[in-house]
Amino acid sequence: MSSSRRSGFVRVMVTAFAVVGALGVVGCGSDGGTSESGASSTGATSVTTSGVAAASTVTVTVDDMKFSPAAVTVKAGDTVTWKFEDKAPHSVQGIGDAAMGINSPIFTTGEWSHTFTVPGTYRYLCPLHPEMKGTVTVQ
Repeated sequence: MSSSRRSGFVRVMVTAFAVVGALGVVGCGSDGGTSESGASSTGATSVTTSGVAAASTVTVTVDDMKFSPAAVTVKAGDTVTWKFEDKAPHSVQGIGDAAMGINSPIFTTGEWSHTFTVPGTYRYLCPLHPEMKGTVTVQ
């Protein structure tokens, strides 16, 4: 086999392997459902992640002159969203040094969020209605 024919053959083979590899990668992203055992309907096995849970959001409703629920527990990295739905204006303000970053504008309607990254207990209140109090426990 001449060298030009050999290099053409090698080029075709490399291209073929690249196409087959690309199809395999595209196939990994298919929407074939997975079963509990981790095997998909296409026969491929699924890959598990590092076990780190995705951050989530917990909603506290501000209505009828109260925070509901008044106490929530979240994991570090989770977000708490306060959803304001009252006739009276309210805001969220942290109580104590640990909660200094919790300080929303005043709302009648709308929402405000805060992401908690450090475990601990965070107390807050509505500065316009100090009898309205709540707690966020971060694990």
